Formats: sequence, structure tokens, C-alpha cells
Amino acid sequence: MHNHLTPKFSVITVTYNAEAVLEDTIQSVISQTYHHVEYIIVDGASKDNTLSVINRYKEHISRIVSEPDKGLYDAMNKGIKLATGDYLCFLNAGDSFHEDDTLQQMVHSITGKELPDILYGETALVDKEGHFLRMRRLSAPQALTWKSFKQGMLVCHQAFFAKTSLVEPYDLQYRFSADFDWCIRVMKKARTLHNTHLTIIDYLEEGITTQNRKASLRERFRIMARHYGWLSTTAHHAWFVLRAVLKK
Repeated sequence: MHNHLTPKFSVITVTYNAEAVLEDTIQSVISQTYHHVEYIIVDGASKDNTLSVINRYKEHISRIVSEPDKGLYDAMNKGIKLATGDYLCFLNAGDSFHEDDTLQQMVHSITGKELPDILYGETALVDKEGHFLRMRRLSAPQALTWKSFKQGMLVCHQAFFAKTSLVEPYDLQYRFSADFDWCIRVMKKARTLHNTHLTIIDYLEEGITTQNRKASLRERFRIMARHYGWLSTTAHHAWFVLRAVLKK
């Protein structure tokens, strides 16, 4: 069946002092073969040459904001306010779409007459040169629901495209894991979640410090307890801790 759906994608990149990695991200968006794309860059008033990199491509970018913010998720909330597409996704500086026709392939994967509430897929981890390292350890379930994230963040935030009409702001009480909470909240509202069966994102593998990882896990515990209850969360966390130990 020929697919006549042509959803518009709002791709949002949040930057701060990202001159070293931003250009690849911008190029991966503007070289997409699918043209119903609005590209928004929200910069936190970078002190390096991030803005000159952005300005080099400004005719391809729909909206550019550069001003101080209260951190990553505050900047992402600004991006949400500016988005006018059917779907919204966040592509951080350093991350890229897997192929030049990734968005086209995603649209082709939709078989029904209506747009699903959420599109999702897989994530490949790459090094600074963009060379493939491995697939992300957690892989997307065949059928995703809001309860799937009891097992952890099975879909990378960048490979999670939500209908703009379902999206709420990020909860700024969380400093490291607000995206985890945000995805669960969006999935709770969603009726149709569509697995594209595609590798969507090349994610730049940069180690976050152990300190941040601990803070992030503590936040995630609070988020899971809020959505899934204490008992279930405690049981699952015993497994996360074990998994983390085994991974080391």
C-alpha cells in the first residue's frame, strides 16, 4: 500500500559549548532526504564557537535561540514550546540520525492510515569519529507500553518520537533523569506506539561520571516509585544493582 502520510518532524538540538561535536549533528539533520522537517536549536549562551557553527548553517535551521538557561531540561522545554511539527524529537549535540534517509524510512514503516502517537526504534553507539562501536545494551521491546520502563529505559530518548500534541514539559525537579519520567508520562497518554524496527540514532558514547550515574540512579528510583509503586520498584532495583555490579 502506498503511504501518503507526510508528518512534519520537529527536531530539537540543545547545545552548550558543543562546537567540537555539533557540526555532525546539524549535517545529519539537514541532509535528511525527507523534507517535512523543522529544525530548532536551543543554545544555552555558549562561550565557545558553538554559535559560529550554528550560523554557518542558519539558512537550514528554522529557529535558533541562544540565551542562558537553567540546565539541559529547561532548554529542552524551550524547544518544546517552539515545536510546530506532528512529532517532536531531541537530537543532542554529538548525536546523529543513523542514515540520510532515516526519517523517510520511519514514515514508510507506518502502515495504517493514521499517525501513531509514538514512533520508536533502536540506537547504535558510535565514537567521536562516528565509527560504530556496538548497539545499545537495552533494546526496544517489540510492543512498548508505559510499563516497559520498569525494566529501565528500553528506548533511548533520542530514538523516541512523540506526537507534539501529547508532550508535556520536562519536570525540572529531576536533574539527570527527567527524560525517563517524561517518556513514561507521554506513554501513559499514548494509544498507539509504533515500533519502526529501524536503527534510528547514532549516539555519541561519552562516559558520564560515576558520580552523575549514582545521582541519576537515585532519581530514576524516585521516578519509578512514583509511576510504578514502591514495592515493584524496589524489586526491579535489586536487579539493576546486580546488573550494574555484573557489568563492572
